[in-house]
Amino acid sequence: MTRSVKSVKSPTSTTPVTPARAATPLADRKLLKLARPFIIIIALIVTWQIVVSVTGAPKYMLPAPYDVWLALVQRHAVLLDHAGYTIAETVIGLFAGAALGALAAMPMALFSPIRFWLMPILLVSQAIPFFAIAPLLVLWLGFGMASKIAMAALIIFFPVTVAFFDGLSRTEPGWLDLARTMGTNRWRMLTHIRLPAALPAFASGFRVATAVSPIGAIIGEWVGSSKGLGYLMLHANARVQIDMVFACLLILCAFSITQYFIVDRLLRQLLPWQPDSLAKHD
Repeated sequence: MTRSVKSVKSPTSTTPVTPARAATPLADRKLLKLARPFIIIIALIVTWQIVVSVTGAPKYMLPAPYDVWLALVQRHAVLLDHAGYTIAETVIGLFAGAALGALAAMPMALFSPIRFWLMPILLVSQAIPFFAIAPLLVLWLGFGMASKIAMAALIIFFPVTVAFFDGLSRTEPGWLDLARTMGTNRWRMLTHIRLPAALPAFASGFRVATAVSPIGAIIGEWVGSSKGLGYLMLHANARVQIDMVFACLLILCAFSITQYFIVDRLLRQLLPWQPDSLAKHD
């Protein structure tokens, strides 16, 4: 009498997982991350074209994406020339404003009399519209690059100052008590404890400043200038060349996004001790 013998699998036997299958989700995520900018750009262009087609807006009110592309191609030499001027103003103003903000935050954090008198002045300065200051800067510094750099630096100054001051004033009290117990003077306490602990806050303020820095240069060029994207936009708008206005805006957006991501990557490399709890979920 024959018995049917069933093959019994060992409890420890498992189906082998190929490396390609295990790495597929991670590879797909990296591929999606690389394709994300192109997907967003294509989606925005398609939405833009749909709005133009549905509303039937004339070219002098809302040009189609193709019209803006033609303006970018046909006038690229003029656009790049003016864009270089605006980019130089923005970058110089960014670092000048950040340096001034850091220099203002440190004495406020270390000396209470300076904080007592300087903080109200900083708050009052933010109540003044920047459009009201821009003509004065042009009058004092002229129509050249200096007034636009000063305008960009003024816009950047306050967020950097507040963020850095907040970081300096929120140092872990236990670290400071330990330093005092060991006889550390105020200068070494600043350079070895307060500054490293406050640099992540400074980085956050610098990121905000990077995003808003082109605004100061453009405002200065609108008020009085003979060169730059703001100057080009103003004259193109007066001549109802709205495709040129959109071309300037696209260049300005591309520069702002590129500048932000470069600064963000550099700050992540320079501040390795800054925690990023969201990185593993991206």
